[in-house]
Amino acid sequence: MPHPYPIREIARQAGVSEATVDRVLNHRGGVRPSTVNDIRQAIADLDRQRSQLRLAGRVFMIDIVMQTPDRFSSAVKTALEQELPSLRPAVVRSRFDFRETGDVHDIVGVLDRIARRGARGVILKAPEAPEVNAAVLRLSEAGIPVVTLVSDLPFSKRVAYVGMDNRSAGATAAYLVSQWLGESPGSSASPASPASPGRGSRVLVALSRSVFRGEEEREIGFRSAIRERWPHRQLTEITDSDGLDTSVYRLALDALDQHDDIEAVYSIGGGNRAILDAFDARRRPCRAFIAHDLDRDNRELLEAGRLSAVLYHDLRRDMHRACQIIMQAHGALDGPIVTAPAPIQVITPFNIPQDTPA
Repeated sequence: MPHPYPIREIARQAGVSEATVDRVLNHRGGVRPSTVNDIRQAIADLDRQRSQLRLAGRVFMIDIVMQTPDRFSSAVKTALEQELPSLRPAVVRSRFDFRETGDVHDIVGVLDRIARRGARGVILKAPEAPEVNAAVLRLSEAGIPVVTLVSDLPFSKRVAYVGMDNRSAGATAAYLVSQWLGESPGSSASPASPASPGRGSRVLVALSRSVFRGEEEREIGFRSAIRERWPHRQLTEITDSDGLDTSVYRLALDALDQHDDIEAVYSIGGGNRAILDAFDARRRPCRAFIAHDLDRDNRELLEAGRLSAVLYHDLRRDMHRACQIIMQAHGALDGPIVTAPAPIQVITPFNIPQDTPA
């Protein structure tokens, strides 16, 4: 039990004598197991209290920089604000730079301004590009740790990624779509479509931008699972919409007009209300619709039964973890920085979490 504490302090914390603590620390035996556990717990408690003392009164100014539709950035902002009380005794202040559209140079300009004016950390969702990676390097050299959110930049100098395993999410979506269409692995047609015996159902795959690694990995996971288990399945992709309803609607209409067998959707990049409006405009059924994230639009569509399921990861947990990682990078919290994917939850109209940002 390595520790930096005087025996007297451990004994006071554990409620035992100093002699007992000395026997346990020096492995001399003769102490009941329950007392040994009390002393171990006392040392762990002192570790946590030491971290709390280091955090007390410290202010962490964190910039959140994201290129994403407003519905998702609003959910992220709400999630962070809900988690701020749980980060005490540290004080976390936040600045937000959200944009729905833009090019790489816009993001780079924002990151370089942060490097010049200073911050304690950056939480970033940005396209993957050499210029962005270079800007992250400049932030790192300025002592500003960067945590990527939802979409990773694995070849940059970011300190960690926070979010789900996007390839696993894509494979999960492939499984769910095929289950909703009534197919088992290896089947060649949809038995749940009696009006069209032997006819396959094409899936519309909707991205916002292929330059986001997170979206690319979801698509790779989806296509790989389809190719392996449902090789007859046809896919049609729409992209470069920025997830904005007007662009998504136009692209979805074009896809429906070109393919009369589209009956399912895997929406990676959002704009789900617009996709459903396109199906309605063409009087076409959508038999399976898998989406991501519980933003306000998706919650309403799920409750109305317009979405089959939403692949969800807890944004509050993600934002809490991102702030903790930034504190760890500054030595304010003990322990190594560990990147672990957020659990993927399959949400239906019957298990919608009640504490998600709306």
